[in-house]
Amino acid sequence: MEAYSAYLMFLGVSCLLVSWCLLLITAWKEDYAWGMFSLLLPPVGYGYALFRLDSAKETLLLVVIGWLLVILGL
Repeated sequence: MEAYSAYLMFLGVSCLLVSWCLLLITAWKEDYAWGMFSLLLPPVGYGYALFRLDSAKETLLLVVIGWLLVILGL
C-alpha cells in the first residue's frame, strides 16, 4: 500500500468515526431511544439521520466525505 493511499484511508476512517460520534450526540439530544439504537446499531442511526436532515446534515456530509476518502484510498 502506498503512503498516500494509507493516508487517505486513515483520513476516511477518521471522518467516519467522528461522524458516528456526532450522530450519537444528535440522536441522544432528540430522544434516548434513538441514541441507544444509534449506539447499538449504527446503520439504523444513519437511517435516522436521513430522516432528520434538519438536525443531522453535517453528520451526513461528513459520512459522504469519509466514504469518498476511503474509496479514493483503495
